[in-house]
Amino acid sequence: MIQIHNLSKAYGGHIVLQVPELEIPTGQSFGLVGNNGAGKTTLFSLLLDLIQPYQGEVRINDIRVNESSEWKDFTGAFLDESFLIGFQTPEEYFEFTGSLFGLNRSDVFQFLERFEVLFNGEILGKRKYIRDLSKGNQKKVGIAAALLGSPELVVLDEPFANLDPTSQIRLKQLIRELDDQKTVLISSHDLMHVTEVCERIVVLEKGEVIKDIFTQEDTLQELEAYFSV
Repeated sequence: MIQIHNLSKAYGGHIVLQVPELEIPTGQSFGLVGNNGAGKTTLFSLLLDLIQPYQGEVRINDIRVNESSEWKDFTGAFLDESFLIGFQTPEEYFEFTGSLFGLNRSDVFQFLERFEVLFNGEILGKRKYIRDLSKGNQKKVGIAAALLGSPELVVLDEPFANLDPTSQIRLKQLIRELDDQKTVLISSHDLMHVTEVCERIVVLEKGEVIKDIFTQEDTLQELEAYFSV
């Protein structure tokens, strides 16, 4: 589904990301881990055409992302609060996002029923603007909106951050329950969470791919050992 070729990004002449080749097939749950400044958000931003590469390309279903917007029709993403519309209520935001995928109001709220446990009675019907929600609840809104329309590709940057332990567990269950034909990309600082929901994990360090491994019983220990050095 995703092909990355000779991709790099530079700021002020300093290379912050350099990925010669990376492919992510359809249906794979893909985890991206690394310390602060490793290039995780930069990679996702390039993939979503939010920033322009220094060189190289990203293709989704053979569509070059910076030359066509067709890939957006089957892609859902949430990187940070800038994806939200703060002056809307969650209901208004969900209806707006759903309309982009051709969903009517009834379709949207029927879809949101699967998030009832994650929302925990704190999102819908509270007559609050998104900007007035806690960081954790803003994240829940963003993640739910990213899944509206059942996109083929889902990209989530640090989805577990700012969530309480109960919400983290519920979110992991939601991710596991996604259709196995969906391609899911997740970045996280939490090694345990990412090994529990991703079948493949790439480690970035200083903008370069250091490890590319398939999750096994000892993967968490392998990652902890690597980051303990």
